[in-house]
Amino acid sequence: MTAVDAFDRALVAGLLRPQPAQVAGLTELAHSVAGTPLASRVSEAAEKAASGVASADHFVALAAARTALLGSVHDALAGRLDEVTERTRGEVTPPAPAERQAANLLAAARSWLSDLARAGWQGIDHEVVSGAAQVVSAMLPDPALRRLATLLDGFSAELAASCPGATLERIPARRWGDLWSRAMLLTLPGAAAAPPTGTATGRLLPLGVDLQEHATSAQAQVHAVFEPADGTAPRLVRACVSVPKPDTVVGAGVWQLLRPHMSLLAAVSEGRSMGLTGMPVTAEGDLVWSDEHARPGEPADAFVTARVALPTATDTATAPLDRHPARIALPVFLEGYTIEKNEGNANGGNALTFTVAGQPLAVDTDRIPAAGPLTPEAVAGSSACIGLLRWDAGRYRVQPLAVETTVRKKALAIHAGAWAGGTTDKAAVKAEKAATDAVTVLRERAGRLLRK
Repeated sequence: MTAVDAFDRALVAGLLRPQPAQVAGLTELAHSVAGTPLASRVSEAAEKAASGVASADHFVALAAARTALLGSVHDALAGRLDEVTERTRGEVTPPAPAERQAANLLAAARSWLSDLARAGWQGIDHEVVSGAAQVVSAMLPDPALRRLATLLDGFSAELAASCPGATLERIPARRWGDLWSRAMLLTLPGAAAAPPTGTATGRLLPLGVDLQEHATSAQAQVHAVFEPADGTAPRLVRACVSVPKPDTVVGAGVWQLLRPHMSLLAAVSEGRSMGLTGMPVTAEGDLVWSDEHARPGEPADAFVTARVALPTATDTATAPLDRHPARIALPVFLEGYTIEKNEGNANGGNALTFTVAGQPLAVDTDRIPAAGPLTPEAVAGSSACIGLLRWDAGRYRVQPLAVETTVRKKALAIHAGAWAGGTTDKAAVKAEKAATDAVTVLRERAGRLLRK
């Protein structure tokens, strides 16, 4: 991580006319991959960059070294988690052969990303950033290039909102380094090839929903245990649905946009399993969800699944380009812990810590969505928790998806995704009605604009 940080600092000031501190950062990156198949190419790239004459291919080599380092950190952390949970991990499957891609568009993207590296984050301005617009417009119509196009579009928009870079008080060097490196490697033919898919037939037992919401988009990712019909070992899988949304739709109203695209959300809300028949699934455990391959099953309590099925489930493999500490989100079940509440954390709220088997584990209550009944207060009074174990800022943190707690002397399970399929909760019903009104008004306005 020290080598990654050193290279990220070099990108802050730019590599057009590197100063001694930047040269040191480039050298440290090259030394960190010495003895690996990348060694000679990265060493040459670091020398060229230190002289201010690096080409696009040299920047690709530097991005590959940075990505490999973070991949090694991911593997080390994932290996520790495998030991602690005593679960096995699936094998990585090589990607399917890539379709022929437009070499000129990939080269144009590499050229823009190289210009960014030369300018540095402190040197970005609207002229430099706007160079991505034409490339993105040309890429978007091609499905094979859409992954890269979407990344470039979002990255350039974030940079544009930060221009000019010379006036920035704080530069997100790690984040922009991540985005730059990922985009640079995706310009290589075949890097964005679709992962190989098989089919899944059996029973799906949901554990919980991770809801992520932004001003103009929302995504729900259901984590579950899949029990194959052929009797082979159960494995962890994910099912995801994403939608664009107006910024006026917030809270529980988001479910209204997501719900029509995935029947699994209703099953989560009702506490049911799903029967799958021929559902497409990638080697990384991502279900390519289609309602025609699913049917509602029998009632299935998530906490029973967590206690009985989760410990025996095989963890999913991680695709090579996705090996990054931020990608780690391992479903875990915790109980028998004690809770410490620290008043006035850095974010102005209350920080929670679970002590599990004598070890402190930070609780990431900031990730609890407002679109559900789960609250930090419920977590603070819990006795058992289903969550996602993540690596954040140098330590493990658990994101609660559901907890068991006692309310008025009655045992109760509270799920973050309890309102995914609908609810009678007054606050949630009110939010859904507001969302309906907002979407209806926007559709009417869009219709009038189209008619004009």
